[in-house]
Amino acid sequence: MIKNIENIELHYLTLTDYKQLKEAMIQAYTSMPDSYWKENQIKSLIEKFPEGQVVIKINDELAGCALSIKIDYDSFDEQHTYKDITDNYTFDTHDENGDVLYGIDVFIKSEYRGLRLGRRLYDYRKELAEKQNLRGIAFGGRIPNYHKYAATLSPKEYIESVKRKEINDPVLNFQISNDFHPSKILKGYLEGDENSGEFAVLLEWDNIYYEKKSKKAATKKKVVRLGLIQWQMRLYKDLEELMQQAEYFVDAVSAYRSDFALFPEFFNAPLMAANNHLPESEAIRELAKYTPQIVQKFSELAITYNINIITGSMPEIKDELLYNVGYICKRDGSTERYEKLHVTPDEAKVWGMQGGNEIKTFDTDCGKIGVLICYDSEFPELSRILADEGMDILFVPFLTDTQNGYSRVRHCAQARAIENECYVAIAGSVGNLPKVNNMDIQYAQSMVFTPCDFSFPANGIKAEATTNTEMILIADVDLDLLKDLNQFGSVRNLKDRRKDIFEVKRLQK
Repeated sequence: MIKNIENIELHYLTLTDYKQLKEAMIQAYTSMPDSYWKENQIKSLIEKFPEGQVVIKINDELAGCALSIKIDYDSFDEQHTYKDITDNYTFDTHDENGDVLYGIDVFIKSEYRGLRLGRRLYDYRKELAEKQNLRGIAFGGRIPNYHKYAATLSPKEYIESVKRKEINDPVLNFQISNDFHPSKILKGYLEGDENSGEFAVLLEWDNIYYEKKSKKAATKKKVVRLGLIQWQMRLYKDLEELMQQAEYFVDAVSAYRSDFALFPEFFNAPLMAANNHLPESEAIRELAKYTPQIVQKFSELAITYNINIITGSMPEIKDELLYNVGYICKRDGSTERYEKLHVTPDEAKVWGMQGGNEIKTFDTDCGKIGVLICYDSEFPELSRILADEGMDILFVPFLTDTQNGYSRVRHCAQARAIENECYVAIAGSVGNLPKVNNMDIQYAQSMVFTPCDFSFPANGIKAEATTNTEMILIADVDLDLLKDLNQFGSVRNLKDRRKDIFEVKRLQK
């Protein structure tokens, strides 16, 4: 290792570097004589894609190099060769509108190895892929130690042995440690690479920030502002007065430029007071008659205040059966419905309520979301299915009468955030309704939970309301942090599942 290092710098490759570059390539590829790029080839690379050609210099001397092109990845066969990728070493396959950065060459001079300079070159490639919004990086990785094991191991067996640390392959180990995953074996990849048996490993790195180009002007937000409404139960003379209060809160959270407004479960229960003389099962069915009007009003508010409203939940009659449902009223004017799948024993016994059958995620202009009403949050299988479908934010409107009931929802919701690498927002009602049977008291503390890792609060709590107080809670959540967590987290609850021994799946769509 070189001592007395005065400076280490990363530069774009220029033709003035060619002499040092040629010497370095000859030294790096001693097992493949004359395997160095000619000056006209380097000139072509620089002209076609200058940002893709970089060198590391130590004390102004070339120490390493990385060469790459952009290609339309899907236009190449899965079993491609180095000649295919480079168009017989002309690099005419470079496509300025390509979607993948393909590595042509990377090496570090022997006297500079041990300084982790290769990592710097790969980090540059990753930053370039992110900056240019490319799907990822790919290249054919040589396995120069394979010739030592070729008599007893197939290339696939060799790679599996390397991954299990049974065989030390410094090249392949280095690639894997830099987040590249082996995709397939490429046969006859590089002519003359006898040490590798002309085999190579197709290594890929996925850009988690890649966004497919859209023809629409709108873009999905990355930092999303949540507005939670901790609703005070009080008596209202009619639907109009109740919706005036609802609009007041929508106005309040939208004034803070919130992207979502979350209402609690059965926030409209005060309207049952007018029918308190009826049996509870009949009173709740009378309340269900208001649901279409409430959804229509919320849809109008979503458009007027430019906010996505999650309506909490309301009773709804379908085919003479009573369900607990809610609606997502989007600011583009569309609405989508969700159902409570698990009704509580009290809901079934007192109201005759049925559990729903549909679980799904919803696409919004702020990522993919899921909604689980209260008791549903206590069944981890539901949120896991939603997470597998790409859910970023889970909303949980709830209604709990006692602190122990609230604690079940609160702690289960926080567990859902950790195990599914998502944000979870819960909103409930406070106060009491002495003139509505079966709805006497409410206990709530609305909160926003996060996973527990270095980019998030240490206790997994992004924001929390004051207990049992009518108020709004505003919190920003960064969706890109979830992508980072999924790939690079201290633990990776989704990626590390042992799908070879268990699975969670839906039985019906």
